[in-house]
This record gives sequence, structure tokens and C-alpha cells, in this order.
Amino acid sequence: MNATVVFQNGEIVTIDKEETICQSVAIMENKIVAVGSNEDVSPWIGPATKVIDLKGKSLLPGFIDAHLHFVLYGVFQMNISCKDPGMQSLDAILTALQKRADATPRGQWIRAWGFNEAFVEEQRYPTREELDAVSTEHPIVISRTCSHIGIVNSKALELAHITDESVNPPGGLIERNEDGSLSGRLIENAYMQFNEVSGYTNKELEKAMLVAQQHFIEKGITSVHDAGTFDEESFRLMQLASQNGDLKIRIYAMISSLNDCKQFTLNMMKAGIVTGTGNDFFKVGPAKLFTDGSSTGPTIATRESYSSNPNDYGILYYTEDEIYDVLGEAHRKGYQITVHAQGDKAIELYLNVVERAINEYPRNNHRHRIEHAGISASDLQERMKNLGVIPIPNPPFPYEFGESYIHNYGERIHYMYPARDFLDLGIPCAAGSDAPVTTYNPMIGIHTAVNRKVNSGTEFGRQQRVSLLEAIRMYTYNAAFASFDEDKKGSIEVGKMADLIVADRALLQMPLENLKDVQIEMTMIDGKIVYEKSLSQV
Repeated sequence: MNATVVFQNGEIVTIDKEETICQSVAIMENKIVAVGSNEDVSPWIGPATKVIDLKGKSLLPGFIDAHLHFVLYGVFQMNISCKDPGMQSLDAILTALQKRADATPRGQWIRAWGFNEAFVEEQRYPTREELDAVSTEHPIVISRTCSHIGIVNSKALELAHITDESVNPPGGLIERNEDGSLSGRLIENAYMQFNEVSGYTNKELEKAMLVAQQHFIEKGITSVHDAGTFDEESFRLMQLASQNGDLKIRIYAMISSLNDCKQFTLNMMKAGIVTGTGNDFFKVGPAKLFTDGSSTGPTIATRESYSSNPNDYGILYYTEDEIYDVLGEAHRKGYQITVHAQGDKAIELYLNVVERAINEYPRNNHRHRIEHAGISASDLQERMKNLGVIPIPNPPFPYEFGESYIHNYGERIHYMYPARDFLDLGIPCAAGSDAPVTTYNPMIGIHTAVNRKVNSGTEFGRQQRVSLLEAIRMYTYNAAFASFDEDKKGSIEVGKMADLIVADRALLQMPLENLKDVQIEMTMIDGKIVYEKSLSQV
């Protein structure tokens, strides 16, 4: 039989066990049917075969982002971006909010995202009074870049029923001024609960998913591990969009929500929806909880105080027993489990939970995960290995936030997101961007994993550098392994699904310091070209 598509004259980065590099690949419908030299693959070429000349450029397995927030990223694209050029001051941000308010009917939400107090001239948060000066007739919310902290105006507080008498929720803080009045800043679980009030319409959510999909596909992402939607409704809409064919990208959806995560997870477990339910385009992933805060907040839970504040150890959402009550049961019922854990205290707490669960109910091949695994000292790394836990570090984080990490955590940066240590221990860590927290572009993540430098050029824990092929593996095969899909995708091998991407150059021949500049020229999912810039057809 003749192939549907044949790629020739390329640098085929297979990411198979031998890390084979070859010239040509043949696709029949949605599967890879031949891999080898041009001569090896030429018998698959027939009159109707589409032959693409790669001209020496790299063909890779489609990137798999093992941790991002699919719906959240999409809705943020509808809002004001504090990361845009020209938004380096509070004045610029407040002016943008005012323009949006002037063009928005009274009572409708005005939203901004990506704010970082370290990146504005004033080096501070806006106040509730400054947001009230923009409007008291529109609810206004600014989401910090970490999405764990929000700044809101009086109208938003009113809609959320947050008053001077409100008490802090477990794992959260309603910040107050010195006189006891509300500052407008909501931290961790206080902000997560606030999201229940500032929700989006179904039409907005549906549009957001299509926007997110297009952005991701253009950067070569063919699969995502969604790390939490807003609530049950957005989870439902994501499933429907996949079933209806509106979503071409493959989704491994964690049982998690940004709003009342614990109750969401319990509800899903009660409904009997277990890890692995679904198909190759939408599959239910691990049961997940949040355990601590944001690495840039900083609000992560640490064993030693922050280098920037000797009195600050961060925030824990739950006790060990509270986490075990949920995830221990999930383990017993056959779920893969995971948590958001950035600080070493949170990581240790979760590993205690996993150890208890495995000791009380042994299971083979559970592949329990840990999202972020930010500050992972050597003792925690060894425990991950012994327990079979798969860490999902975030290679691009130091690129944008490295200077704040150096300030807040000091020498601990030498084992932050320690990919080198993980791989040397034989731990198959996978890579996630956590978009929209930082860039979803896998090439920025690969660049940072290989070079370990902040975007300013500052070195960042350089002993954790990995090779280019190791970095690509973290974004492909290892990510597939983390979702039990390594036999279907993650490498270019005969019989696997045809999820492939073409880079604009030969990656293995280029200077490593230029990896961040690589662009994707073509993305193929399930044997269909879903994005294409310019490739030569023979």
C-alpha cells in the first residue's frame, strides 16, 4: 500500500530508545508506517502520496505539554495582558483598564492578567482605591502572573460578599490594610474561591478553547495535560468540544479545578469517573489537589524560611491527613494521583501521602505524579525514585522568573526544577509550561532546560542543565509516559500515531544558545496537517 504522506531529506529526531536520527518517515492515514533512510522509505511512495522535502530541517514527535491550564489560557486572551509591551507601569495598566471600562456596559467584568509587581516601575501592587478610581460600576480583577493572587475593586468584593468581617478561608488570605480595611488583594485559596464569582459564559469558554488550541498548535503542541479547569461546567464543555471535533489537540484532563479543588475531585470520584476513561483525543487524568502556593508569589511552602524574609515559610492548603483522606482513597480506587507542590515542605508532605497509600494498598505501575516539584532537594528526589513518582517540572519558569527565585530562595535554586538530577536518578520527568503562568512555547522551555539562564542572561543552577535530546524527550516521550501513552505517541516509531512537527532548521546542528528562536513550520495531528507555514512539496 502507498503512504498518505512521506517526509524526505530531514533530520528525523525519533526519540526512540536508541535516539536514532534518520532521513525519512512515511504516514498511512493516522499512523507511522516506515522510518529510515530515503531509500528505506521510498517504496511507500505512490502516485497519490504527498511527498514533503524537509531540506535538512528537523522533524520531531509533536510536543506534549505535561502541565498547563487549557481553558484558563484561552479566556485570558480575551482580557487585558499586563505582559504586553508598554505595560511596565501601574499607570499604563490603569489606563488600559479605564479604556476597557469606558467601552464596556455597566456591571460587566473588566479583567486583566499576567501582572507582576516586580516588573512594573512602581514595584508594587495597585490598590483597591486605584481600581475604584477606574470604576465602581464594573467589577474589576487583575490576576497576578501566577494565577494564585488577585487584586480586585470594591464592586468585585461586593459581588463576592467579602466584607471587613470576612474570615480567611483555609489556605488563603484576604489581605487587609493597617486599619483593618480590605486592601483588595486576595491570596491563594481566597482568590481561588473568588473565581467562582467572576466566571465566564459558556460562549466565552467555547471561544477560549479554540483560541488556546490555535496558539498551542502553532508552537508544535499536539497534546496537553490540562492541570485544572474552572469548575464542572468548563470541564464538561472541554469534553464536548473534543467529542464534537472542534478540538483537534489531544487532552489528558486532570481531575482538578481552580475553584474548590477538593470538592470537585471528591465529586468526580463519587461519580466513578476514573483515570484512563476516554479515548486518544480526550482522556481523564489523575486526581489532583493543590497543596501550596506560587513560586513567584512567593507563597510556596518551604522547610526553611525564604531568603528574602526570615519569617515567611509560605502557605499550605491542607494537612497531610486532609490530603490523604482524598488522594489515599483515590489511590485505593485505582486513580493516578498528583498534587500541585512547589515548596520542599509541600513536596515532602505529598510524598508522605503517597508512601502511606502504597504501604496500605500496594499497586503496580501507578505512575503517581507531582506537578512542579519546584524545590526538590536530594532527599526528596530519592523518595520520588523509590516511590515511582513522576515529577513534572517547569523548564521555562526560570527564564521569566529566575531573578525572583534567586532573591527569594537563594542557594535552593541549585535544585529548583532539577531535571539533571531527576534524569541521572532514572526518574522520567516530563516538562510542563503551566501556561498562562509563563510562555507555552516549548522551544523556550527546551532552551532554558539546556542553557539554564534567565532571560536577562543570569545563570540559574547551571548544574541542572540537560542535553538537547534529553530536553526534547521531556516534552515528548516522557510526557507520554506520564499519561500512560508511551506506546501510542511521544516518539517517531512504526505503529505510533502520526503526531509530528517540523522545525524551521536542523536543531542538532545549531548553536544551543539560539534554541529560543526556533519556530515551528508545520504541525500534524493524527496524520492531518493542522498548521503549516511553508514547506516544499515534491
